Parts: sequence; C-alpha cells; structure tokens
Amino acid sequence: MARTYETFSATSYFDDRGPHGYATPITERVNPHSRPIVSYYSPTGVGAQHYGERHPMKPHRLTLTNALVFGYGLDKQIHHIYDPRPATQAELEAYHDHDYVDFLSRVTPQNQGKMKEMIDQFNCVEDCPIFSDMYDFCKMYAGASLAAARKLCAGTTDVAINWSGGLHHAKKAEASGFCYINDIVLAILELLRYHPRVLYIDIDIHHGDGVEFAFYHSNRVMTLSFHKYTGDFFPGTGKLDDNGAGLGKHFCLNVPLQDGIDDDMYLTTFKTVVEDTVTAFRPSAIVLQCGADSLGCDRLGAFNLSIAAHGECVNFVRKYGVPLLVVGGGGYTIKNVSRCWTYETAVLVGASVSDSLPSTIYDSFFRESHWKLHPPLTGRVENQNTPASLQRITIAVRNKLRYLQGAPSVALQDIPPDLAGWLEDEDRTREEKVEECSTALAGEQRGDRHAARNEFFNGENDVDQDADRSRARGRGRGRGKGRARAQTKEKEKEDEDATETETEVVPPAVEAESNEPAHPPDEGNPDAPGS
Repeated sequence: MARTYETFSATSYFDDRGPHGYATPITERVNPHSRPIVSYYSPTGVGAQHYGERHPMKPHRLTLTNALVFGYGLDKQIHHIYDPRPATQAELEAYHDHDYVDFLSRVTPQNQGKMKEMIDQFNCVEDCPIFSDMYDFCKMYAGASLAAARKLCAGTTDVAINWSGGLHHAKKAEASGFCYINDIVLAILELLRYHPRVLYIDIDIHHGDGVEFAFYHSNRVMTLSFHKYTGDFFPGTGKLDDNGAGLGKHFCLNVPLQDGIDDDMYLTTFKTVVEDTVTAFRPSAIVLQCGADSLGCDRLGAFNLSIAAHGECVNFVRKYGVPLLVVGGGGYTIKNVSRCWTYETAVLVGASVSDSLPSTIYDSFFRESHWKLHPPLTGRVENQNTPASLQRITIAVRNKLRYLQGAPSVALQDIPPDLAGWLEDEDRTREEKVEECSTALAGEQRGDRHAARNEFFNGENDVDQDADRSRARGRGRGRGKGRARAQTKEKEKEDEDATETETEVVPPAVEAESNEPAHPPDEGNPDAPGS
C-alpha cells in the first residue's frame, strides 16, 4: 500500500481558528495632515535572503512582518511606503573601507575557497558566513536606511521605519555578529549633514558596539545602549564606565543589564535614562534600534520583556516629537520578532490593533499561540537584576551627563567635495546645474547673455561708460530699470556679432524682464515714462 505524504502545497494557506477570531483590517486611510507623517521602507526581496540552514539570522522575519502589517491594514495608516533603491558602492564607502566593500562585492559561495585569506581578514567566518546574493542583501537594507535618513533631512517625513536595517555590529573593515554593512552609521552620517546632534538609542540585547566605535570621538552623536553585559556575552563590550574619548568623552552611554530583567524594571530604567539624556543632549534627530532579541523566549536572548513593554519604549521615544529613524536589528524567534515589529508599527502610526492576528498565508507560524499578537513571553528566566543595582546605573549615567555642560553647538560651514566630484561639477553645463536644484525650469533656454549690474567690461561694450554719460546729462537712473535696459540693448548687439551663442537657463522673473522694450524712453521729453 502506497503511503502519501502531506506537502506544503497540499495544505491550506489559512488555518481554521475555530473559536479564535480574526482581526478586522483597518480600511480607512489616514488623512495626510492629521498626524505626524510616517514613511515605511521595505526593499523588494530583502526577506527572501538566506544565511544558511542552521544560522539563527532569518531575513524571512521581514516577510512575516510585512504580511502582518498589511494584514492589519496598517498600510492604510502609513503616509508613504517605499521600495528604495539599493545603496551604491560609493555610498557604502562613506564609512566602510574600499577594500572591504570591494571584497563583499566579489566574494561568492563558489569562489570563497580561493579567497580564504581575505575571508579570515574581514571576519566572514562562522557568525558571518558567505551566502548567495550577500552583497545585494547588504545594499538593499543599507539603501533603505539611507533613503529614510534623507527623507528626514528633507523634512518630508517625521518618522521613518526600516525593519530590514539595524545591523549595528559591523565595523569599518570587518563583519561581526551577523552584520556586514553598518547601515546605522551610514544613516547617522547622512543625518549629520543637516542635523547638528543625533541621539542613537539601542534596545537590542547585544551592545551596539559598531555604532559606538564609529562615533567614539564625536560630540555630535551620543550613543545610548541598553544591553546584557556579563563580560563574556557577545560582543563583550558595553561597560558602564565606557565614556568615549577626545571630543566624544561623556557622549558614550551604556546601561549594562543582567539576565531576566522584567517589564517594570526595564521600563523604569529606560524612561529615566532616556529622559535625562534627551534633556542634557537636546538631539535634533533620534535613531532607535529595536532589536527584538531582548524579548522573552528569544532563541539567543535571556531577558523577560513582553511585546507590549518593548513597544512602550518605542512609544516613549516617539512622544518627543523629534525626527525619528526606527530600524530593526536582532531577533531570532521569528514569529515573535514579526509580531513585535508589527505592533511597533501600529504604535508609530498611532493606530490601535486587535490582539487577534489577521488572517495571512503564514497562519501556521502562529498556531501554538492561538494567533495572538501578545503571547505570554515573561517569567521564563530568573531575574538577576535588583532595584539597587539599577539605581546605581541610573545615578552613574546621570553623573556622566553633568559633564556635558549644555548641548554642543555646531558652526555653519560648507562641506567641500572631493577632488573627483569637484572636477565633475566643473564639467557640467549650466542647465544641468539648475536641473539639479529644481526640475521646474528644465528645458527653458535663453539666447542672450545676461550681465550683472556691477559687472565690469574693459572694452567698447563697457556698460559703465553709458552710465557715466547718463549721469553727466542729469539723466542717470541709478539702480532703476534704465541701466538694465541699456545693458540689454548692448548685449543684444554683441550677440548679433558673435559667432557662437551661449545658452543659459534663467528664472522666469528674469525672462519676463527681458521682454520689455530694450530702448530707453525718449530723453527729450522729461514727462516720458521712466524719466
């Protein structure tokens, strides 16, 4: 008798929930100006990447998150949803070394045997394996964080969400902790082009060492990390007395915690420290890394946080009303990660969602918890934190902040381009330069040359000579339109004699003025217009 095996394709997409209900999706679209503008960044295909069968990092969690976000109808409450372009190599090299980025672009599972020495050099072993389309994956999540940062700088969004980002362990020339490209550092560098001070807050269970190292000597970025610290827990950094160095001294804050911390202790400590930090540093933008491995029951974590408490941290930061970039990070029990980030998306858009999950093709992932958004996750690990130990940490952080003596200010200054960019800028036509600022004038051309009022000509077309004669006759017009008309007349004559005509894109206001009669009013009649 032949045996039959059930396959995924033979099973139904949706579970029969019996007495357990479904969430009713939100159908009403948000009014564009009724609340802070929220943008959502989801690169196509980022959730299809795969580190390896036994690797704890599962980008598939992003696919589950999007399914729940859209299942709840939260897309109707989000103002803008973007599929951003991948980052370019030049954009990645704004922080990372060229040799390292070049290695990531060339290495594949097929040729990694020939690049063994470079793989060891750049730490792409064990935790950071070489997998198919690895470089494309890095460009996708980094491009999303960069696009979000640029929208915040432009002021066209108030909150930007990129759950695919938040890979905070990557170093300048080294992969670390499942992270290859540090999208957070790249995004903060982009924010610093406009914002004088950026606060980075990290609630991943692992210390945000890559971001801290990048800005360890800067007083324009304050890093604040809440994490487990025992000395041997990865990455082994993040002591309470790490302060920063040079200009960045006292701008590096760490809150080291022990196993099993619960909701009440975590939220009390978090709100106290964040409130003190924001008051002292006064950030003009905030980047919040929402690693979900600090939840209870995480595959690699050891805290007892619930999804509601994790989301309350996000809500507390949101209420400051400062331009906010929210990124993902760790999280290795993917069904809980997707629930957490879905709930936090609802928090950021100000929507209330049901505890019953919506019906999606991933119903089977949530069967054990009866399709609930907030399953019980707390109390699984003994709490080794005490109120006294947390109070000592809070006081130590507060004492550090006293050294700031006010938030640092930044003098206005131009950012010079590199030599290659400078030469390229010189080669561009005037029309290309205008189109870069605005497309409103694209295609408009003007044949005559425009001379500034105080421009000096050393020749027969010297405009100042006519002005001197006019003043001698008592008809000088000073700064009126008469001189502009005289200039226009002389320049039209010059253009008729020229063999080549220079084209120029000019604003409509100048175009309108050039349509006036080029000849001045009758000088013999004092009552003529313009006299």
